[in-house]
Amino acid sequence: MQTQGIKKIVLAYSGGLDTSAIIPWLKENYGGCDVIAFVADIGQDREDLVGVEKKALQSGASACHVVDLREAFIRDYVYPVLKTGALYEGTYLLGTSMARPIIAKAQVELALKVGADALCHGATGKGNDQVRFESTYTALAPQLKVVAPWREWNLRSREALLDYLKARNIPTTASLEKIYSRDENAWHISTEGGVLESPANANNDDCWVWTVDPKKAPDRAEQVTVTVEKGEVVAVNGEALSPYHCLEKLNAMGAKHGIGRIDIVENRLVGMKSRGCYETPGGTIMMAALRAVEQLVLDRDSFKWRQQLGLEMSYVVYDGRWFAPLRRSLQAAADSLAQDVNGEVILELYKGQVNALQKTSANSLYSEAFATFGEDEVYDHSHAGGFIRLFSLSSRIRALNEKK
Repeated sequence: MQTQGIKKIVLAYSGGLDTSAIIPWLKENYGGCDVIAFVADIGQDREDLVGVEKKALQSGASACHVVDLREAFIRDYVYPVLKTGALYEGTYLLGTSMARPIIAKAQVELALKVGADALCHGATGKGNDQVRFESTYTALAPQLKVVAPWREWNLRSREALLDYLKARNIPTTASLEKIYSRDENAWHISTEGGVLESPANANNDDCWVWTVDPKKAPDRAEQVTVTVEKGEVVAVNGEALSPYHCLEKLNAMGAKHGIGRIDIVENRLVGMKSRGCYETPGGTIMMAALRAVEQLVLDRDSFKWRQQLGLEMSYVVYDGRWFAPLRRSLQAAADSLAQDVNGEVILELYKGQVNALQKTSANSLYSEAFATFGEDEVYDHSHAGGFIRLFSLSSRIRALNEKK
């Protein structure tokens, strides 16, 4: 434990059990240092923010700063990743992964503003978030020290944390009844723990928070029109909205129809596997709309390149390398491809599924004249023979060599 020279610490604070215990623990173990709580509003449950400042002060913080990052989160972090089509291990829309760099960046900015010596987070030593937070700290303010209590203290259970707070007369709304660990922001909500700790167990109704069970969703499908400009959703049902409000509207529609549920076992960066239930209703609709427009606009090689960008970006974002040159390079390539990704898509939402029914784009490369199965006057079928002969030339030469 390196306590020397640390007089002021900015803590990424949520108001939950862990960070409530971290504040007094820092003051006790870091020479009575000044602890400033930083709360990022990234679209989590509004009830989590009610009284959060009072709670931080009661825990021993000298101040609590609540910063509204909702619009910036969707505009500057989610939308850029959406352009690449990134899906970690084929299914995960990176809800937690994308949130950490903007939180850590704003935390660093506050620390520099108030003259802090160190930064602190409540991520455990088992998870990915410790890497995401600390990689951002290093990229933006390497001179600041980092304190990670879960790697230092001997409080190893929920019971121990509750006892720790009780002994110090620090109020908390947490209890032993909480079974699941959840992370929520405007983009998604994740659920881990409880019955999910064994992959042999099926998830149950308690594992889902936002979305209706697809089996209980409306029996009547609903259609939604999504407008896309340069690879970004700019309007829903003809109403131009900011990125955050586009998502907010699609979240409500998608949740009603059970859209965006996944139950997966993923590979964490630190080496272990973990299981979680993720709900991303609006994001799933956005992803479907963007990919539908791409099908019209991108030629075969461009689409293949976009797929490769998405695969690489999924690992870069998951691993917390948001501020690395590689992420910026991938983003520049995706932005270039997205310049012509403009169009309108009508999607159908029905019992957990989202399907693109109609799609149009002024930049569409689809030509009915060429694609028709009927008679046409623009395509000479005889030309295909020469193309195939050249395309398969290496195979022809190999076969001739083998006959020799």
